[in-house]
Parts: sequence; structure tokens; C-alpha cells
Amino acid sequence: MSLSRPRRLALAALTVVPLVALTGCGGADEQAGGTTQLDVPAAEADGPLDLAGVCPATVVMQQDWQPEAEHGSMYSLVGSDHTVDAEAKSVTGSLVAQGFDTGVDVEVRPGGPNVNFQPVPSLMYLDESILLGAVTSDAQIAGLADNPVVTVASQLTNSPQIVMWDPESHDGAATIEEAAAAGDPIVSSGDVFPQLLASQGIIDDSQIDLSYEGTPQRFVSDPSILQQGFATAEPYIYENEIPQWGKPIGYQLLADVGYSVYPEALAVRADKVEENADCLAKLVPIMQQAQIDYLEDPQATNELIVDLVDQYQTGWTYSLGVADYSVQAQKDLDIVSDDPASGVFGRLDPERMTEIVDTFAPILVDAGQIESADIDPESLYTNEFIDDAISMGS
Repeated sequence: MSLSRPRRLALAALTVVPLVALTGCGGADEQAGGTTQLDVPAAEADGPLDLAGVCPATVVMQQDWQPEAEHGSMYSLVGSDHTVDAEAKSVTGSLVAQGFDTGVDVEVRPGGPNVNFQPVPSLMYLDESILLGAVTSDAQIAGLADNPVVTVASQLTNSPQIVMWDPESHDGAATIEEAAAAGDPIVSSGDVFPQLLASQGIIDDSQIDLSYEGTPQRFVSDPSILQQGFATAEPYIYENEIPQWGKPIGYQLLADVGYSVYPEALAVRADKVEENADCLAKLVPIMQQAQIDYLEDPQATNELIVDLVDQYQTGWTYSLGVADYSVQAQKDLDIVSDDPASGVFGRLDPERMTEIVDTFAPILVDAGQIESADIDPESLYTNEFIDDAISMGS
């Protein structure tokens, strides 16, 4: 199972179980018509924001789950003239970057149940129209043999995945190791991060419990357990949207204990990088800046994300409260930050890529997902298209 999958299952199921009081959505057959694109000047011809002629007429971007604030950079590029295909589950509009119409359209597609939970690398090989896919490092490694992709930029710098617990039941524990010290089970839907914790002596193998079904019932009824979650969602949801809990949770980021994957990084099919090089040379810097701009002014994009969730009618629900909380958490917890090694936003760190392969390839071998841990880290990424002048501090 992909390292990114546990969180996705957790949030999807969390919103549909009877325990959670959430609002309903609109009709399943609803499809929004396009609106007029107002006051958006065209990008300067042949300038850095002019994608016409170098990129596809419609730049297709594939996410790995339902619309949410962690995907804000993609959705922030969708112009106000967009149309929503509620049946196909996609949104298409003018690709607007930094206030300019780039001359091409963008289509953003959600993943997860909308694509029968197929990994994004697999989707990219099934549908050649997908230019950029959101691929977490472990999923990239797992698909390397059959569906190789190359990461061209980071968007979330550090994983927001957490282990969470009830502070009252764990003596006010501040770390996973402290919370797990009494031997309570750590409940997850995949064994990759628990195996990572066990390999470091943070938990014992006997504490690994893979029975998590993505619902809050067990945590609410048995607060002695530890459970997977995401810092960008569960702390808000459990305190504000689950009345049977209604109080803070304790948690620690897995990124603090060696969970070094690049989450939902932007990737291109390995055999498509060269032929799309001219497009990527302009598009990757646009994506770098889009993430920064989104976090500075997320309101319109968050409203679009919530509207898309409402129109897609998949059982997934997502509130503006969660979206706003996610944005703040991404900033406060350095989930989105400049690359520490270079100070450039979106740049991939060679030493970190080596660490990712050294850490997770053996785990994936043990899990039977790949045959060999002999992987060249340099085959997984390129910084060729990164604009080194772009940073969150600039």
C-alpha cells in the first residue's frame, strides 16, 4: 500500500460514517456551466507566462485524491471561466497564473475513488493526456518497474502525516515514542510507516495493528489506541466536526521521525520529459509560484475546492473550516517551505532523495511491492526546470 493511501482512506471514510455530522451535497447530475473570464490580461507573447504553442492546449493535471487544500496549487490555476464535469469528476478552465491568462487551459482531475484508487503513475500510463501527476515518493518507487515517472518539483515539502493519540489517556505525551511507551496499539491501514517506526525502536512489532478502516469510531470509543492521521485535517475535524470527541488530540508529524518522502510531488512520465521540456521549462516555475501564491491568498481557491467536492457527489465532504485550517497548518508546521538545502522552493534535494531510496526501497521489498532495492536516486527526479529565484522568502 502506498504511503499516501492511509490518509486518503481515513479522510474519505471519516466523512461518510454516521458518527460525523456533516452537511449534504447537491444533486449528483449537477454540471456547472462556464462563467466569463473577467479582467484577466493575456500573458506577454513569448514571455515566461505564455504557454501557448509550447504546452498542450489543455494541460491535464492528475491528483491522487479528492479536492482538498493540500492540492491548492493546481486548483489555484483554474480560471473563473471554468466548467465542472460532475460525471467525469474534473474541472477545466483557462490556466491563469499570477493574474495572467497563459493562453492554454488547465484540467484538474481528482484521484482516489474517482479512478478506482489506481496509483497516479498507472493513470499516467493509461492516459497519455496527463502531463503532471501528484506522486508521493514511495508510490513513485513502487511503480518504477512498470510505470516510471520523474519528479520535476516538490509542492508539499514535508509530509503532513501524523500519528495521533488522546493526551488524557497518554499522560500528556508529546511524541509518538512517549505515547506508545505503554505498549498500546498503533492502528493504521498500511504497514509501511509502522514498520519504519518499529525499525527505529519507537514501537514494537507487536503494537502494529493494520485494522484501521478510516472511521473515527474506534478512536472515540477506545482512546488508549494511537492512530494514523494528517496534521492538516484530523486535529480540526476531531475537535470541531466530531461532536462525540470535541476536544484536542495529541500528535507528532512522521516527518520528524524519518518519514522523509516528498508528498504529492509533481511528476511527469519518464518517457515524456524530453518531448515536454519546453513546456516544463515554463510550467514548473509557474507551479512553484502557484503554491506560494495560493498560501498567501487561498480564499477563492478554497471556495472552488469545496464547491467541486459538493458537485462531484462521491460521499466525500470537505468544509471551508478544514480547508482554512489546512492552509494555516501547512505554513505553521513547515509542511510547505523552501528546500532547506538550497533555499529554493520546489527544488529536490539530492541527499534527501538518496535517503528516501535507502529508507523506503527495502521496506517496499519486504512488503512485496518491488523486487529490488537497487535503485538509482538520480533516476527519480530532475531539477532541470526549477527556477532557483523562486522562494517563499523572496
